[in-house]
Amino acid sequence: MQGLKRILTAFTLAVCLSSPGKAQQQCTNGFDLDRASGQCLDIDECRTIPEACRGDMVCVNQNGGYLCVPRTNPVYRSPYLNPYSNIYPPPPAPGPVPNYPTVTRPLICRFGYQLDENNQCADVDECASDSHQCNPTQICINTEGGYTCSCTEGYWLLEGQCLDIDECRYGYCQQLCANVPGSYSCTCNPGFTLNDDGRSCQDVNECTSENPCTQTCVNTYGSFLCRCEPGYELEADGVNCSDMDECSFSEFLCQHECVNAPGSYYCTCPSGYNLLDDSRSCQDINECETRNFTCTLQQTCFNIPGEYKCLDPVRCEDPYIQINENRCMCPAENAGCRDQPFTILYRVMDMVSGRSVPSDIFQMQATTRYPGAYYIFQIKSGNEGREFYMRQTGPISATLVMTRPVKGPRTIQLDLEMITVNTVINFRGSSVIRLRIYVSQYSF
Repeated sequence: MQGLKRILTAFTLAVCLSSPGKAQQQCTNGFDLDRASGQCLDIDECRTIPEACRGDMVCVNQNGGYLCVPRTNPVYRSPYLNPYSNIYPPPPAPGPVPNYPTVTRPLICRFGYQLDENNQCADVDECASDSHQCNPTQICINTEGGYTCSCTEGYWLLEGQCLDIDECRYGYCQQLCANVPGSYSCTCNPGFTLNDDGRSCQDVNECTSENPCTQTCVNTYGSFLCRCEPGYELEADGVNCSDMDECSFSEFLCQHECVNAPGSYYCTCPSGYNLLDDSRSCQDINECETRNFTCTLQQTCFNIPGEYKCLDPVRCEDPYIQINENRCMCPAENAGCRDQPFTILYRVMDMVSGRSVPSDIFQMQATTRYPGAYYIFQIKSGNEGREFYMRQTGPISATLVMTRPVKGPRTIQLDLEMITVNTVINFRGSSVIRLRIYVSQYSF
């Protein structure tokens, strides 16, 4: 009985363990990986373990382990028994040898492989068999002997989760970028178009594709500018051009009248004037010189700015007698001449409208100077508007001064009187210049 108790001294049997989800080869206890074939082969512990069984126990190798049995146990015949040992008594007479089945070593595939119909180790497609452990945000990629959990393009793996990559943060687009799950979209600012690479932008030449301007288009980077031709100005919309009214800018563009025209302007002159080569100034036409007048033979043509006057001959009124064509004299022996000027001299002059003031316009002086005499100059008549006064410039001379602007057309007649006073002979007399002033309509 004591021998039978030792039969169960040792019995080691290991099972093949696997770690799901790990793509590596592992053999259980009692087996060793054959790197040449990639298979797990049994380890012969009776050879590799010194004194695997002690005492009267005999080591018997098993698939994946070994047994220690009594040396006298008729059930097991170990090939490792020492025939020369005299420690134990000789075995009993041999009887019939039992027919034990031959123990064969089964083919075991490493992890990630399985036997196919040809009894060969073939790779297990964990992705197709749905035996992987990738989470729903990942994709399974089969490998030799295992698999890999990865993310689709546009995502990255972070702590087991596939998170969207924000490509816009990394400047994937040249101008405008819109991130979408797993991808991104590039667009361009107005005035640009997206290139074929889907990322860079190209300037659009709006002037060649479709001229948006009514006149001149100038392309700029990302936009355009509209320009107008001379004489036009750009409207508030930045596209259309409207005619520029140059005449409204200044009253000095033309001497007389400015006429606006599309994109330009021109100057005109009134009747009786010619436009000069500067295209703005007006010059009086002297009709008396060109004989473009309608005066009679008895009349005298007198040119004034813009027109002319036909002057009748001077006719002296009684008691005056005519000395020459423009002078009348009142004889001293005539009693009617006692309180009248001794002579009346007729003069005619012209003047433009709005002449600046004060302005000296006419001079008057005595032709003869008598000893002991002095002279007084004054405006006798015609100065009701007080536009003129006489300024004495010397003992025998004075100047007619205009003090207020006179607008034309207008005819003014002034009697300028020179009074002669002689205290030596107790004499007082006067002479008059009857000055007729034709004021033209215009200031030129």
